[in-house]
Amino acid sequence: MSLLKLEKVTKRFGGLVAVNNVSLEISEGERLGIVGPNGSGKTTLFNLISGVHIPDEGRITFRGQDITRFPPYKRAPLGLGRTFQIPRPFASATVRENVAVGAMFGTLGKELSVNECLELADHYLDFMGLRAHADKQAGTLTPVEKKLLEIARALAMKPRLILMDEAMAGMHPKDIDKMVRLIQEVSDRENIAVVAMVEHIMRAVLGLAQRVVVLHQGAKLVDSSTKEALNDPRVVEVYLGHPPEE
Repeated sequence: MSLLKLEKVTKRFGGLVAVNNVSLEISEGERLGIVGPNGSGKTTLFNLISGVHIPDEGRITFRGQDITRFPPYKRAPLGLGRTFQIPRPFASATVRENVAVGAMFGTLGKELSVNECLELADHYLDFMGLRAHADKQAGTLTPVEKKLLEIARALAMKPRLILMDEAMAGMHPKDIDKMVRLIQEVSDRENIAVVAMVEHIMRAVLGLAQRVVVLHQGAKLVDSSTKEALNDPRVVEVYLGHPPEE
């Protein structure tokens, strides 16, 4: 059984069809890249999966349960986590407290005491290399550290799937490589599926994704292995604006 399944999902905003009849499936522990140029529908698709938007047509199931009309706060306890392109920490709270909040609202939230949430936070801060900053206010972190904090907070939810929204945008290649290694390691170790939205950073796609879905004008253009997708003439044309040269 698929972990996440979208069946003929469509979302319109007035006369604009932002996502058009998209179907896809994601398995336990799989790492999928959602790729496409600006305006291709990636963000709307992420918002449909996370519950920010409700589809006009189609069905979304997660772990066999129909979540099509669930708001985000009902999806998180089921094991669906998300990071954002622009990190949104609680700036005046400590780094540790920010991650503990993820634990409180995650799959184990009702089973954990406050101290256990803080212990789980320390575990993931260690993993992301942020333990030395645990007692600092989150607002004082650098942009890269805030991205690492976003991921630590999502991991503390103990999710089965994490949606990563341009998590490596604006990062130095060395930092991208580090981030890819961390995500690969935790995905393999804890059997967490990852859906990473990427616009331009092919380095991240090649390093992280086992499979790629390419969107174009709201529709699914390609769904294949990463290598096949990035060598597909249709994908090259979407990015270059013209067919590849022979």
